[in-house]
Amino acid sequence: MKLLEALEEQRWDDHRYYHQSRINQSLHLVSAISFLTAYVYLAINPVVSALLGWGVAMVSRQIGHFFFEPKDYDKVNRVTHSHKEDIKIGYNLQRKRILLAFWAMTPALAWMQPNLFGLIEARPGAGGYLYTLSLLWIGLAAIALVGRTVHLFFIRDVQTGVIWLIKILTDPLNDVRMYYRSPFHLMRGQLIDPMDDISPDGSRRH
Repeated sequence: MKLLEALEEQRWDDHRYYHQSRINQSLHLVSAISFLTAYVYLAINPVVSALLGWGVAMVSRQIGHFFFEPKDYDKVNRVTHSHKEDIKIGYNLQRKRILLAFWAMTPALAWMQPNLFGLIEARPGAGGYLYTLSLLWIGLAAIALVGRTVHLFFIRDVQTGVIWLIKILTDPLNDVRMYYRSPFHLMRGQLIDPMDDISPDGSRRH
């Protein structure tokens, strides 16, 4: 399968299986804008980038998945929630819980090890603490991305892992394209996307 076709297939499956809630879609829009801003600030100010990326973008995104996305039987795709969790290529809810647990421990680690075990020069004050914490968050993101990519090399294949990595890095742009209308649907009272763009076989209806 060609790379672009495989990338589109992963994006499509992600949309139809895991983004049916209009609240979740709207939170993904907030997350996407925050991530895009964080990308820009990564080369300007890593503290701002990390705070936006983890503190705003990741939190809003995972709130949507954990609290608003339906977890009952998926009548649109005719599969159970547990089945979707089993076939999830990236981070399913269980893997996300583990990742977020590590993230929750980083503030204490930054406080106890301001020089990150001698890897950096400790900086004084609140600014120094935020700098250390931001490096931890950026490092955790890199480990999570590379770790799952390499894992997919072994449990799937190299192409699947590489395409998943590309998908994750470009998700903010795709989320803006897919969900910029979601807040308007939500304001009209539509809590669940009717998924009219899905054909009976699960493909995109043109």
